[in-house]
Amino acid sequence: MELLQFLSWACIVFTVGMFSTGLSDLKKMRESRSTDNIQFLPFLTTCLNNLGWIYYGVLKEDQTILLVNSIGALLQILYITVYFNYTKLKRLVTSQVFVAGIVLTCGWLYFTMFLPEGESRLSQLGFTCSVVTVSMYLSPLSSLAEMVRSRNVQCLSFPLTVMTLLTSTSWVLYGLEMNDCYIVVPNTPGIITSLIRFYLFWKFGSATESSPSYKPLHI
Repeated sequence: MELLQFLSWACIVFTVGMFSTGLSDLKKMRESRSTDNIQFLPFLTTCLNNLGWIYYGVLKEDQTILLVNSIGALLQILYITVYFNYTKLKRLVTSQVFVAGIVLTCGWLYFTMFLPEGESRLSQLGFTCSVVTVSMYLSPLSSLAEMVRSRNVQCLSFPLTVMTLLTSTSWVLYGLEMNDCYIVVPNTPGIITSLIRFYLFWKFGSATESSPSYKPLHI
């Protein structure tokens, strides 16, 4: 039980830290009063992912999953609100949020009305959340391939890479302790992609060390 509590706190601290990396973008938007060079979809997709895991945490009665993703969802909503306030593409952002709302509503109706309560609903929801999380972790692979070709890692964030590795590792260990494959499987790619980034820093970091600051790479 002590190990489980330790892993639970590790998941909370590291994951909230990773979600908080968006605060740098929030600060940039407020200072420049624009959203130039800041992507909106990562905020929106992360929010949807958080909401899905919140439902999973409720069904499984897992307070760690519930707390972490509640904080994550609130932060993403904050980022989305600030982005909408400063963006010039309000119509596009509104349409994307509207589509996300439809997807969220359809998903909620499917899981609550068409699936029976119990293990079937929990397993299908866990599988869906796992697929979304894996796709988010794997989405930057094309960018990593471009960095290999250009031998430039300036757009990578070293602190975010460290935080992602710690977060993914803590969740994998927590999932193993809870015997929950829907936690273990989607977080394993986070470890793999973080190790790839560390290799890129080691391989090409000297070529860009003249630029000590790195921009966060949102997943």
